[in-house]
Formats: sequence, C-alpha cells, structure tokens
Amino acid sequence: MSSPYLVRRIGVGAAALGVVAAITAFVIMASPVTETASSAAEDVAAAVAETPEVHAVSATTGTLVGGESITITGAALDDVTDVTFGGVAATDVVVTDSGTLTATVPSAVDFQPSTVAIEVVADAEPVPAEAALDYTYEASTPVDNQMQYLMEHWEDYNVDEYGDLNSVGGDCANFASQSLLMRGWTMTADWFNYDAAADWSGAWGYVPTMENWLISNPELGATQLSFDERDQVKVGDLVVFDWNDNDFLDHIQVVSSVETVDGEIVIKMVGHNLDTNYRDLDETITVDHPGATGHFWSIP
Repeated sequence: MSSPYLVRRIGVGAAALGVVAAITAFVIMASPVTETASSAAEDVAAAVAETPEVHAVSATTGTLVGGESITITGAALDDVTDVTFGGVAATDVVVTDSGTLTATVPSAVDFQPSTVAIEVVADAEPVPAEAALDYTYEASTPVDNQMQYLMEHWEDYNVDEYGDLNSVGGDCANFASQSLLMRGWTMTADWFNYDAAADWSGAWGYVPTMENWLISNPELGATQLSFDERDQVKVGDLVVFDWNDNDFLDHIQVVSSVETVDGEIVIKMVGHNLDTNYRDLDETITVDHPGATGHFWSIP
C-alpha cells in the first residue's frame, strides 16, 4: 500500500511539472510574436530612413552656357537617375554615396537669363526636397554674352546697328563677327562695321577674307580644328564651310550646341543664310551640301 506521504509528494511534483510546462509553452508561443513585432518596427524604421530626400545644392546661380558641376546632398539618393533644370536634363549625373550626387548643369534654354526649378528623379519619381530648389542662369561670361546675342537675333536681324549684307552676297560673316564683338573682341582697322554696314571691312563681312584675317592674327588666340577634332569644340566656336570642296570658303556659323548622343558628338550651329538656331553640322555636309568640307575655329 502506498504511503499517503508519498502520494502527496508525487502530487505536488506533478503539479509543479505542469506549471513549468505551461510557462514553457507560453514563452515558446510568445517569442515569435515578440520577434515579429520587433521586425515590423525595424521595417517601418528602415522604410522611413530610406525615403529619398534632397536637402541642398552647392550652387544656385550659374552661367548661361552651363557646364558647371554641382553637388546635391540629401538622404537615400542611391537610386537617382536624372536631374533636370527647368525640365532640361543635366549630364554626368553620378551618385557618390547615398547622401551625395554630382551633376553637370545644362545650358539655359536658348541662352537666355532665367530662374528654373531643379528636380531630382529616382525610379521615375521626383524626389521631395526640404525646400524649393531654384537655379538662376545669369549672363556672366563673354561666351554668355555672345550666345545670348546670337539667339536674340538669328531671326530678328539687328539691322539698325549692323545692317544686312544679304544683298551683297550673304550676312553669315556679318552675324558671326557681331557675335565676336559681343564676346569682347574690339573692332580694328582691318575688322570693322560702322554705320549699320555703310562702312565695313572684308574681314568683318566676307568669309574668305575673315579666314585670312584669323590666320594672319595669331594673337587673337583662335585655333583651327578639323571636323575630326570635334571633341575639342565648344559652344561659341566658329564653323567655316567649303560647299564644293574647291578650296574656297562659302559660309560661316557659330556652334550653339555640343552633345554626345549614342557615343557620337553632335554639333549644332546658329547663324544667318540659312537663318537657324540649331542647325545640325552633319546634316549640313551630307544632306544640304553633300561632299562639303570645312573646319572649326576654336575661340579662347
């Protein structure tokens, strides 16, 4: 027969074991819930921390021609693909780290002074900014003044001041010379246009003579480049053409755009006869004037 004392001991032990089991089960069941809640909280925190945001830009003003490199700072900028200035795409957008990227400012639309909005884009969506980001284009360099003038008068000739030489063979050199004057060059005894073209020199308004004048005056700093050296060409440089490849120059324009498209350098020009603001160089020598030759004058 079992001892009552022994039964009591066994009963107490069983009860204790039951309590321990219950506590263990509760802990086991509660732990995943606690971990899930913690994980969810971490996910929320991570999502908040990873929300892209722009804080500031390193410059808010620049030249009409553009080309300046600016730095944009913020948070979670890893997926940024584009930066635009008034809707015009910047080039060379490079994400340095999650909080920093750089971009090259595009030129102002038609080289005119303006204030535009900067927009940063990630995953095809605008990245919010702490405050509105504006960028002001100002005419602050000789090339700015040159290009602003060209774009203002490629259609609307400034005849009251410089006349129109179309009646005596073409106005292309007259217009190119005007642009160099706006760039800071000064008239000389050989290069001039007075009284609305009532008195003008060949070096000012006649392409072959202008070419010889540039060659004869190296102190001007102009450097001749072949069409194969377009990687050295910049906005504001000159382009001269020999339409018939007979060693006689027929036309001159000014470079208004230099872009790399699909790995190729595309150059566009502004000028008179044909009056254009962004005439494509390659189309000019293959479609408009097949077989035409020419070269650039790089202007310092």
